Order: sequence, then structure tokens, then C-alpha cells
Amino acid sequence: MKWTSGDLAKAIGAQVEGDRTQEITGVAAPERAGAKELIYVEAAKYAERAAASPAVCVIAAEGIALPGKTVLRSAKPKVAFAKAAALLLGRAPIATGVHATAIVAPLAGIGANVGIGPYAVIGEDVHIGEGTQIGAHCVIGAGSWIGENCRIHPRVTLYSGVRVGDRVEIHAGAVLGADGFGFAFDGERYWKFPQAGLLEIADDVEIGANTTIDRGSLDDTRIGEGVKLDNLVHVGHNVQIGAHTVIAAQTGISGSSKLGHHVVVGGQVGIADHCTLEDGSIAGAQAGIPTGKIIRKGQTVWGTPARPLEQFKEAYFWFARLPELADRVKKLENGK
Repeated sequence: MKWTSGDLAKAIGAQVEGDRTQEITGVAAPERAGAKELIYVEAAKYAERAAASPAVCVIAAEGIALPGKTVLRSAKPKVAFAKAAALLLGRAPIATGVHATAIVAPLAGIGANVGIGPYAVIGEDVHIGEGTQIGAHCVIGAGSWIGENCRIHPRVTLYSGVRVGDRVEIHAGAVLGADGFGFAFDGERYWKFPQAGLLEIADDVEIGANTTIDRGSLDDTRIGEGVKLDNLVHVGHNVQIGAHTVIAAQTGISGSSKLGHHVVVGGQVGIADHCTLEDGSIAGAQAGIPTGKIIRKGQTVWGTPARPLEQFKEAYFWFARLPELADRVKKLENGK
């Protein structure tokens, strides 16, 4: 589809200043953009970069002057740019049609326009919704349900009975629905505790490469609408993650913890079992959250053990001065 600046502005909710007929063919960084590619400016300090760019059309916030450019005004330029990119950029197909080497069980239900790549295995009683694409070497376990227009990249494994909503994207190597880490100790050995629950993933979720999400134990594991998980995230059994929460790479969430909606979790955060992160809370990178701790609504925490940001900053200030303070203590002890 051919896009003009006027059409694109209408689609993303921006206001046009300049030529509404300017053709736009793609998106790029200011230094790499061609004349017909779209760029964006989020703050006035970047205006010079945009002004020097060959790009004719730019998304910018109010109050940023860009003489000679066609400007699409938006209160949130980065969000508007992301929406525009989704319209302008095509996505390479993961799979089209059912490849001759794919193994599809006789009782699997395959919707219209589903793509299944080479050597993929689709188990019995699996449902795959219309327009979903499943990459090479994926394994979809028996009884799993996958909604419409999902994109499942190569070598993804769904254990039996996993439920996936519509428009979910799962990147390569992810493993969904494996047994959780649950064992009972009798004094001499460990006995496996039942891992008989389900894993439910709501609509518009994105799951990063090599991320693992365990099925529930006696309850279910649930990932809410619009959740975004980075690469190498681990989600334990019975965990509940609320809508539009984002979790960065190498974070581990232990069993039965609950995260509310719009929670932000930085990279390499460790969340122990039975923790609660209430709606809108933020855990900074490498924070350690001990068993059973509650992070209150809207609170930002950092450090190990995690504590409110202001407390962490104060403690870190004194930590940085420990060598100096130790030297002063030694002098006092020596009567100097």
C-alpha cells in the first residue's frame, strides 16, 4: 500500500504541518534515512539531527521547529513512530502453507491460511487459528490451543495443553508449559510434586527468544493481555502476570508470585516465591525481591534486598564511602 503523510497522520492520530501528499516508503534513523523515509524527534536536543537528515517527513512533539520539513505532530512521538512503522514495514513470513516435511496429527484442527514450516510437529487435538504461522522444527503438544494471527518462530516448544490467545508472537527457542520446579522432601529424598495445571497466554503477548514459562502446579500459570517478555526470562509455576507488564532479559520469577498490570521489571531481577508486585510498580535492574515481599502500587524499588529507591540511593551513597569511613575508624582506634 502506498502511504502519504496525510494518510499516515490520520492512521496514527497525528496532525500534519506541511505537504499532506508527501509519499512515505519506510522508517529509519535520521542519519540513514532517505528522502521518502520517516524519522522522529522526541526532544528539542535532537532537532539538529532531524534538520540535517535527507528525510522530508518527521514525527515531532509540539514546540520543536523543523523548517522545510513536513511535520506530523504528536504528543508521544516515539509511540506514533512505532505505530507508523507497523503500517509501513512488511514482515517476512515465518511459514506459508503446510510444508511436506511437517507432521500434523490427524485430529489436529488447522484454520484457514495457516503456515506450518519444515519438520514442525503438531500433536493430536491441537487447534491452530486462522492466519497463524508456525516455524520450522516447532513442536506443538497435544491438546494445545493457539489463536488467530500468531507468529511462532522456529524451534519453539509448547508442551501439552498450553493455551495461546490471538496475535501472540513467540520467538525462537522459547519453551512453554514445562513442569515447574516443585518437589517435596521426606528427609532423605525429593518427591516430584504434581505439575498438573495449565499455562494460559492472553492476546497480544510477545515472548522473547529462549524464554521459559512453566505450567501451573495445582493452579494455572497466566500471562495477561499485552505482556512483553524479553529474551531469557524464566516464569515459574502458578505465576500470574497482569496486563501490559514488561519484563527485561534474564529475570527469574519464582513460583506463585503475582505481578499486577503495567508493572515494569528491569534486567536480571530475581523475584522469589509468593511475592507480589502491585499495579504500576517498578523493579530496577538486578533487584532482588525476597520470598513473600509485597511491592506496593506505583512504588519503585532497587537493590538486594529490594527497597524503595530513595532508601537504596542513600544506602549506596554510604556504601561508596566505606573505605574512607574505615580509614577514619582505624585512626580513631589508634588514637590519632
